[in-house]
Amino acid sequence: MPDVDEGWQEQRETEAERRRRRARFLRERAEARELRDRVQPRRAKVARLRHAMRMRTFRL
Repeated sequence: MPDVDEGWQEQRETEAERRRRRARFLRERAEARELRDRVQPRRAKVARLRHAMRMRTFRL
């Protein structure tokens, strides 16, 4: 049975590492979006308006 416990522990560490990588990816993606919005304000505004229109479409 020790093999089962070790496998579970390794899986748990892998899960934690996956969460850390995902969090880092999401932070970097948000940072890139903010930079793009600063560099191209008109395009960012249009994208926000389109997103708002899409969200309104699905509201009941």
